[in-house]
Amino acid sequence: MGVEEYPLHSYDDDGIRSLIEHWKRQQYQAFYNQSGSGFGQVFTPLPLYTESEEYVGKPSLNDGEILLQACLVLFGDTTKEGQLVQGVTIPWVQIIKEWEHDPEFIFRIKPRQLEELVAGAYEQAGWSDVVLTPHSGDKGRDVIVTATLPGIGTIRIVDQVKRYDKHHRVTADDVRALVGVLSRDQDVSKGIVTTTSDFAPGIYDEYKEFTPTRLELKNGSALKEWLSKLSK
Repeated sequence: MGVEEYPLHSYDDDGIRSLIEHWKRQQYQAFYNQSGSGFGQVFTPLPLYTESEEYVGKPSLNDGEILLQACLVLFGDTTKEGQLVQGVTIPWVQIIKEWEHDPEFIFRIKPRQLEELVAGAYEQAGWSDVVLTPHSGDKGRDVIVTATLPGIGTIRIVDQVKRYDKHHRVTADDVRALVGVLSRDQDVSKGIVTTTSDFAPGIYDEYKEFTPTRLELKNGSALKEWLSKLSK
């Protein structure tokens, strides 16, 4: 079952305002500034789009560079596999909007941000458990999602996320690595390779017996369409 079949979370106007106020009060982002003694870490609230005098002259999400430093998801408890994702932040939505406006924007975000972007998408799609794995030692699994369906059982998906430039295509070896995870981890229902780029010629034919039930190859166009749908 594709994640598109899971219900989207919806927010009424009051809910959106509450989310924004929560962000303005609690979400902080680290900015780096250079001083005489080297690089220090300055923590500054990251305001939203606003024209109020309170934020005049301060960094805002209108600034693409500030957006590229933002945390995109809200984390919950730590599990043996990583950290639970419990929601998305305002920058999660804004990055998607920037990508819709500027096709090149997605290639400027950090690889870890792309993992957060994808993890947040699963959370928004309604998966009951979404885990973002650590930077290292992830065993070929960047995002792990789980849902229990009545009469069906537990569905478990692992997603390998690759932030590649548009001319850097996912190789057959990259896909084989995920197929190896599917063979090793018997509790995994399906594997997905998600990329901002595309896949090398021949890969779709090579793994056609695995798709779409056991393996999904999600290129940049499919990713953008998925995220745009969820962000609405």
